[in-house]
Amino acid sequence: MEPHSSVLFLLGASHHTAPLAVREKLALDDARAAILATRLQQTPGVREFTLLNTCNRVEIYGVAQNADALSALQNALCETTGVSRAEFESAGFLRHNHDTVAHLFSVASGLDSQIVGETEILGQVKEAYDSALARRWTGPVLNRVFQKTFQAAKHIRTHTGIGAGQLSVATVAVDLAGRIFGDLTDTKVLVVGAGEIGLKTVQAFQSRGAGSITVASRTLAKAEEAAALAGGWAATLADLPDAVAGADIIASSTSSPDYVLTRDLIAASVKRRPARPLFLIDLALPRDIDPAAAQLANVFLYNLDDLAEIAEENLAQREAEVAKCRAILAERTAALWPQVAHSLGHL
Repeated sequence: MEPHSSVLFLLGASHHTAPLAVREKLALDDARAAILATRLQQTPGVREFTLLNTCNRVEIYGVAQNADALSALQNALCETTGVSRAEFESAGFLRHNHDTVAHLFSVASGLDSQIVGETEILGQVKEAYDSALARRWTGPVLNRVFQKTFQAAKHIRTHTGIGAGQLSVATVAVDLAGRIFGDLTDTKVLVVGAGEIGLKTVQAFQSRGAGSITVASRTLAKAEEAAALAGGWAATLADLPDAVAGADIIASSTSSPDYVLTRDLIAASVKRRPARPLFLIDLALPRDIDPAAAQLANVFLYNLDDLAEIAEENLAQREAEVAKCRAILAERTAALWPQVAHSLGHL
């Protein structure tokens, strides 16, 4: 970095570099995101920033005046999340300038996702940017970069087949259930969590012909709203012991910081049912289902990283589309970077 030039940077960690256990530590709930944002605002030399926080990544995009600011940012992220500096350095990354633009383009287009081609990430990037814009965390550099990012992602969706089949964590999870159970008509499905992923999971199970779907949420009203999409039943988290005992497939995606389905709860519920398999899919980060549950007889547990491996099997069929996308994004990155570099030079 030249001594008098500002730098466009990316500091973060993702599924490419950090195992699930570290991503859980780094995950920012609303309270920690607010604390980190305050720290960033108070860090000398940080001119602009945006926080992107999803199941697969925590990334800070911004503009800094010097290397000291970047070191302070890393300290702020580690102290806010409780991840040691050494742990972060083995699981995180720092990128500058052109590489930051290229990475953001790839992320927003779904090319950097665990499930390549998934569409949710573009909405998450837009939400992160809109939040930063509303709070005046961004400025001329990030505003230009993010607007060009959305244009690039839209172009990718329109002119390539990378998103064919509406890939998402929910659809991959339901496809996995279909592989194991075959016809889902007679299976009893329990979806825990009625947020965006929960709703998509309900819709995906319904589209695959699942005959019985129950939705459990912290509030009964949200569960009823989600269950209505599939003509199913609603429950609260207090009803989980009974709901688990009656389920064949459970997909969980709440925002709880603690396990919603503990090993003891699952063990007690399994004892109440015939000796038939219980298929658990944990779509949450931090995880909803205690990993120790996988040690129970007839219990089979899959998490986000497992689903990514399954999705990888299907990626070979779309390699040509991925290559096409990368070529388009490389061209657009090359066109945008000189404009951004010019703006940085005048800060």
